[in-house]
Parts: sequence; C-alpha cells; structure tokens
Amino acid sequence: MSTPSPARERLLATATRLFYAEGIHAVGVDRIVTEAGVTRATFYRHFPSKEDLVRSYIQAWDAGVRAEAAAAMAGGLTGEQGLALLVSRLGQEMCGSGFRGCPFINAAAEYPDPAHPVAQAIVAHREWLLGVFEEWLRSAGVPEPQQRAGVLMLLRDGAMVGAALGEPQAVAERLAAGVTALVAGG
Repeated sequence: MSTPSPARERLLATATRLFYAEGIHAVGVDRIVTEAGVTRATFYRHFPSKEDLVRSYIQAWDAGVRAEAAAAMAGGLTGEQGLALLVSRLGQEMCGSGFRGCPFINAAAEYPDPAHPVAQAIVAHREWLLGVFEEWLRSAGVPEPQQRAGVLMLLRDGAMVGAALGEPQAVAERLAAGVTALVAGG
C-alpha cells in the first residue's frame, strides 16, 4: 500500500475541517483547493470529483473511529468497560469546542439517496458500530443484545443531535443515565 501524497492529505484534512464545520454542500471545491494550497489539477488527480472527496471524508472519519475502537479493544476491554468508554468518549466529544453533531448524521442529511456512494459509506459505518455495540452488550451479559444495540444506537444518535442543539453537558448526563438503564434492563 502506497503512502498518500502530502497534497492528498492536505486536501482531505481541509475538507474534513470545512465539511464538519460548515456542511458538505456549503463548501465548494475552489475553497478546498485554495485553503489546502493546491491546484485544481492536483485536486482532480487525487479526487476525480467532489463526491469522491466526500466519500473519502466519510471513510477517513470511519477509519478513525474504528482505529480508536480497535485500540481500546486490544487492551482486553470488557463489555462494561466498552460501554463506559462509549459514554465517556461521547460526553467528551459533545462537550468539546466546535462540536457540531455527528459527522455521519450530518452527511446523511445531505445525501438522502440510499444508492449514493456517500450514503452507502455512512451505512457501512453504522452497521459496523451497531455490531460493536451488540458485542459489548453481549460481553456484558445484557439480555437481548441485538435489540438493545439498536436502542443504544438511538441513544447515541439522539445524544449527538441533542448536544449539537444545545446543553451538551446535560445531554451527556442523560446519555449516561440512558445507557445505565438500558444495561440494567430498564
């Protein structure tokens, strides 16, 4: 596997910053090219279209989440610890500076066609995440782990949206209480 070029990395980093802060459709290729300090030809050499860049943005964010989860699980994380880590990590993220919600939910709002490659990348991430939740719940001995993983996904999604709309600390506390109730069977 070859190492990505510095220009490609700058383009992706710039797009990530701008897409997350301002929205995907609100940011044009010209702005990304200018802020990344590359030419349009360089952009199109790495990304044949803006849609290819958007898909790469989603896939890169997904890869980061997967790497974080893999690192946590490599340490022999129990199901209970995984759920606690989820609550802690989301709470930190939601209360962090510049939080604007879940990048996957935000992108899904801009790409509603389920056949679109960007929407498919979002679905792939969510299916993987749902599997991680189910694994943690099963490992924690929670009954009905598949059904409760879906509920956990709803809690996570609601928390991400709620925190972006205001009062992130209160939302983080409600998420923690909701996960505790879910695990306890409530």
